[in-house]
Amino acid sequence: MDKNALGWEKGYQQYLQDWRDLPRTRTVRDYPPQVDLELSSVCNLKCPMCFTLNDAFKSGVRPALMKFGLFAKVIDEIAGKVHKIHLSLRGEPTLNPDFIECVAYAKRKGIGEVSTVTNGSRLDMDFFVAAAQAGMDRFSISVDGLEAEYNRIRAPLAFRDILQNIRQIHEYKTRHGMIKPVIKIQAVWPSIRANPTEFYRTFAPYVDLVSFNPLADWRHTDSNIEYEEDFSCSTLYQRLVVGADGRIIMCINDEYGEVLLGNARTQTIYEVWHSPQMARIRQLHAEGRWQEMEPCLRCLLPRKTERSETAVVDDREVVIENYTNRLQTL
Repeated sequence: MDKNALGWEKGYQQYLQDWRDLPRTRTVRDYPPQVDLELSSVCNLKCPMCFTLNDAFKSGVRPALMKFGLFAKVIDEIAGKVHKIHLSLRGEPTLNPDFIECVAYAKRKGIGEVSTVTNGSRLDMDFFVAAAQAGMDRFSISVDGLEAEYNRIRAPLAFRDILQNIRQIHEYKTRHGMIKPVIKIQAVWPSIRANPTEFYRTFAPYVDLVSFNPLADWRHTDSNIEYEEDFSCSTLYQRLVVGADGRIIMCINDEYGEVLLGNARTQTIYEVWHSPQMARIRQLHAEGRWQEMEPCLRCLLPRKTERSETAVVDDREVVIENYTNRLQTL
């Protein structure tokens, strides 16, 4: 059984079906299958590959923590209509002092899955236990590299601390017979390229999934970009994004918030999801005119990829798919 399905098996299967089929048929559901709620646009790290270091981000995105009242307003509307919520976007979500209460509120209202991505800086045992008791379903923890490499990228965090916390979480889950929260470890490929097997074997005994992603152009410095032919964005049918300040952003990859669709403080999710502006964006993609939108040109989704490397990970050969004309170097 897929561990993510535990406790909402029927809803999870419907979520997967909607996620797959709605973009393919260009069907707009009454509500998106998923809503992303940015609990924090503030981060406590300065990782070298992150767009939060860009001048455009610093000048254009207001540091904010989502107020619980706004969060509750959105949940009250979408409960029973949206399968899943994701509590992160541009900042570190666990910096929000209401994080645990947000999880608990969403689960009490019947949201099928509550997930987040975190740098793990606050994920000690006390925080984990509180989140688990609140009903948290999934943590994805960004761990880029081992030892010195991690310490360099994720300063001032220390690798020994994050590894100890992950081991303690595993021990706690084992002792209490827990499957959830599901724990995923993720890294950018160049941070583990020198030792992928060691990275995998370090974490695999303690977590549910170990993964990596190619290093995308989050700093927006690439010039020789190649795009896929006949690209049409799937996220326009899958999810809607509410920023920490309430402004609703076109998609998860418009990190500067250039295309604003509305404001959750004064509008409903339904209104924005079915707005003329959203319909126009979907139409541009359907007509192959997505390059008329600046955020789409910066997006990683339409970029061409190539199977340019292979690696051996724990005695298995893995094909590494990287973006074309993009060095996988931190």
